[in-house]
Amino acid sequence: MQKEVENLVEDVESKKIIEPQLNIILTTDEDDERPVYISGNFNNWITQDKNFEMERVGQGLYHFKFAHDFNYPDELLYKFTRGDWSEVEIDKFGNRTENRSCKQKNGVRKEHVAKWRHNWLPFKSKFLPKVHLISEEFEIPQLNKTRRVWALLPHDYETSTEHYPVIYLQDAQNLFNENAQYGNWEIDKKLAVMAEYKIGKIIVIAVEHAEKERIKEYNVGNTVLGTGEGKKYIRFLTDTLKPFVDENFRTKPEREFTGIGGSSMGGLVSIFSGIMYPEVFGKLMIFSPSLWVVPKIKLSFLDMDEPQDTRIYLYAGGDESATMIDHVKNFKKRLLNKEGFAEKMKVRLSINMEGKHNERYWSDEFPKAIEWLFFSDKNE
Repeated sequence: MQKEVENLVEDVESKKIIEPQLNIILTTDEDDERPVYISGNFNNWITQDKNFEMERVGQGLYHFKFAHDFNYPDELLYKFTRGDWSEVEIDKFGNRTENRSCKQKNGVRKEHVAKWRHNWLPFKSKFLPKVHLISEEFEIPQLNKTRRVWALLPHDYETSTEHYPVIYLQDAQNLFNENAQYGNWEIDKKLAVMAEYKIGKIIVIAVEHAEKERIKEYNVGNTVLGTGEGKKYIRFLTDTLKPFVDENFRTKPEREFTGIGGSSMGGLVSIFSGIMYPEVFGKLMIFSPSLWVVPKIKLSFLDMDEPQDTRIYLYAGGDESATMIDHVKNFKKRLLNKEGFAEKMKVRLSINMEGKHNERYWSDEFPKAIEWLFFSDKNE
């Protein structure tokens, strides 16, 4: 096949033949087993469109031929990806590339990609968020405790007058700490790339967990884990921390700009936060939630007169536990089966069958979740 593609290019360039459809020949210096897709203004910039997957014909060599009935726009705008914007093409210096442009409707077009992003990296340090320690000992009156709380502010926060959406995340020790015992989500680096690509700017409020009392603090009510203090912790978030944040930072305080999220038990307490206080949180980012603790969460808190628009990003890995995927699928089904909620509740379920229960996979999901929750109008 590689020889055939080389012959095609040679014949077209020597004008021996006129190729009736547009052929794109892509070479790349950095090749691996991930497939290559063409994403552009002709398919709504879908990054994993099987109709526009290129054929790998050799090491670092790919070919795509547009269908004979393809409806060409006046100007074809496109990029090459490895199946996601976190795996998009970049130049040899690691910089983002502008959209490619083509007005051809036949013949052969040769393109080249120097490098590819890998899980949103590399990042540019000038786009890193400003990490601000709000307090070493932020008071939690509901629990008679104190806690370290952080704010990650957009890179240009100090020179801007903008107001920003906010997401409150649990387990701050594992979000951007290079020395975290189990690894970290690298949210600072992911936010830097998102800023570079102008996807959107957001304030992240990161609350550290209670170490040995983490499970108790994130456990809501009476469960198989015993009696938890989750309801008091959630009231701290809604009644104490959020008012402080809204008063001291340039936030968009309305529920449609306010989210909460976490993973594992942090994901479970975030679910309860959204269910118990839907008037506060309009976005939920739930990764690998410990639904086994309470598989049939009571949804009666949502029985309000008028359901409000809510977005929930649910993620689960296939290599976490025997029941993880079933639990998140059932949770989504129960949410959407509530009367009047199918139209108002937008739930995106992301499943990675190779995903394990750890920070690496939650790190992969973080930018996708933030983009869909806060900066996209796609429903699914």
